[in-house]
Amino acid sequence: MKSELIVDVSPQEIAIALTEDDRLMEVNREKRGVDTFAVGNIYYGRVKKIMPALNAAFVDVGHEKEAFLHYLDLGTEFLTQQKYVTKLVSDRRRIPEIHKIERQPACGKEGQIADYLKVGDTILVQVTKEPINSKGPRLSAEISITGRNFVLIPFIDKVMVSSKISSNAEKGRLKQLVQSIKPQGFGVIVRTVAKDKRVAELDNELRVLVKRWEDSVRTLQRKEPVSLISEELGRTIGIIRDIFSPNFQSIHVNDKEVYEEIKQYLDLIAPESSKVVKLHTGDQPIFDKFDITRQMKTGLGRTVGFKKGGYLIMDKTEALFSIDVNSGSKKLFEDQEQNAFHFNMLAADEIVHQLRLRDIGGIIVVDFIDMDDKANQQALYDRMRELMDNDRAKHNILPLSKFGLMQITRQRVRPAVEMQVMETCPTCLGKGKVQPSILFTDQLKEQIETMKQLYGRGLRLHVHPYIHAYLSKGMWSMKKQWRCKYGVHTIENQSLGMLETHFYNRKGEALTIPATDEENKASEKQN
Repeated sequence: MKSELIVDVSPQEIAIALTEDDRLMEVNREKRGVDTFAVGNIYYGRVKKIMPALNAAFVDVGHEKEAFLHYLDLGTEFLTQQKYVTKLVSDRRRIPEIHKIERQPACGKEGQIADYLKVGDTILVQVTKEPINSKGPRLSAEISITGRNFVLIPFIDKVMVSSKISSNAEKGRLKQLVQSIKPQGFGVIVRTVAKDKRVAELDNELRVLVKRWEDSVRTLQRKEPVSLISEELGRTIGIIRDIFSPNFQSIHVNDKEVYEEIKQYLDLIAPESSKVVKLHTGDQPIFDKFDITRQMKTGLGRTVGFKKGGYLIMDKTEALFSIDVNSGSKKLFEDQEQNAFHFNMLAADEIVHQLRLRDIGGIIVVDFIDMDDKANQQALYDRMRELMDNDRAKHNILPLSKFGLMQITRQRVRPAVEMQVMETCPTCLGKGKVQPSILFTDQLKEQIETMKQLYGRGLRLHVHPYIHAYLSKGMWSMKKQWRCKYGVHTIENQSLGMLETHFYNRKGEALTIPATDEENKASEKQN
C-alpha cells in the first residue's frame, strides 16, 4: 500500500491530508499562532469547582469553557506529583529530582475527588480530549510525554510493553533493555513500533523525551497558574510520529520552514527515510495538484456516493451521527434481498472510510437497507468488524437491530472534520446553494450511464452554452468521449440555467429517471 502525506501550509492554518493508494483517508487542520488546546498540551491550571455528584472537578486552563477532570484521571501517583509541583514552585532556584521525592499514598479507584482537591488549588494537567462544541477540554493529571517508540510517564517507575508485540522473547528483551536505560522515577510504555529496534536508537529517543519533561518543569517554575507549560508537537509531526512506516512513498510540503522541521524529525526517528520529504514549488495549489480538493468536496458533503450508484446521507445531531444507506436508481439484481445485501456490503467500505476521513466520534447509527435473511445480516456485521480493525481509534460495533440499525461507538478526542462544500448558486446569486461545481461532470456522467441503461443509445443531452463549451474543450473532449461510449449527443440550449440538464430521445420526448422504491416510500411519508 502506497501512503503519502500532503501538507498545505498557509498563514492561518496547516492542513494535512493522508492518502493511501491515492485515496484520501484523513484530513487534519491545525490553526497557527493560537492555542488550540490540542491533545498532549500540558497546563498549570487552577481548580474552579468541585462536583461531588460527578466525582469530578472543573479546572481553569485558559479556555473560555472550564476543563473537566474526573477522579479516575488523577492517576495513582497524584499526591506524589502534587508534592513535587509544590516543591518546584516554592523554590524557583533549583529543580528537585523526581526519584528523591518522598512517595505519597496511591489514589485508590474508589476515592472521592473532594478528598484530594479543593477550590483554588493549582494543579498540573494534560489535555486528553480537545474542546468539542459547547464542551471544554477534558484533562488528566497523569502526565505523559509521547514519542515514536515510547510513552514516558513521570512518577510511575514501571516498564510496560505493548500487548500488540506477540513475541514473548521480544517483550522480555525490550523490558530488560528499557529497565536498564530509563532514569529513576520514570515509567515507560514501550510502543509497538519499538519492536526489533536497536539499543542506541531507543536510548537516544528516551533521552529526548526526558529532556522534554525537564524543559516543561523549567517552564513551570517561571509561570503563574492558568498558563500553558508545554505544547504538544505540531499536528504534522504528531501524525508522522504515530503513522509513519516504510510504506510512506513521499511527504509533500509547500512551506520551506515546515519542510525543514519534518526533515529534522525524520532524521531523528528514521534517518534512511528523510529523503521522502519533498518541497512543493510552483503556482498550482498543492491540494489541487494531488487531487485532494476534489476528493474533499466529493467526500465531505451531506451526500456521499459509492460504487454502483449507491449513496450515503450523513447528518450530525447533538446526540449522535446518523448515516442512511440508499441504493439509488440502479437495481443490480431482481431479488430485493440480494440487491439490498450487495449495496449494504458496498456501503460498509465507504462508511468505514467516512468515519476515518471525518474523524467522527461518539455514537454513530447506520440505517442499512432492510434485509430479512439472518445470514446476510451476520455477513454484513462481520464485514464491518473486519474493515474497522484497521481503525486506530477505539471503537465498538453492535449487530443489526430488529429495525435494521447498526450502532457504533468510536473514540472522540477532537472535533469531527467539517467542510463547507456547497457553493453560491450562479443563477440565483446567493439565495440558494448548489453542489460543488467541480463535481458536476462526474454526476452528469453517472446520469448518462443510468439513462443509457434505461433508454439505450441515441440520447440528446441539452445543457447551458457555458457547460457545452467546457464539455467541448480539447482534442478528445468529454463531449466526444460520451458520444463514442454512450451514444449521447450534447446540444447547447440557451433557455436552461447554468447547471440545468435535460435528456430527450430521438423523437424529442423528454426522458427522466424513475423514482426508486425507497424514494417513493420517503415521498409517501412526507405527504
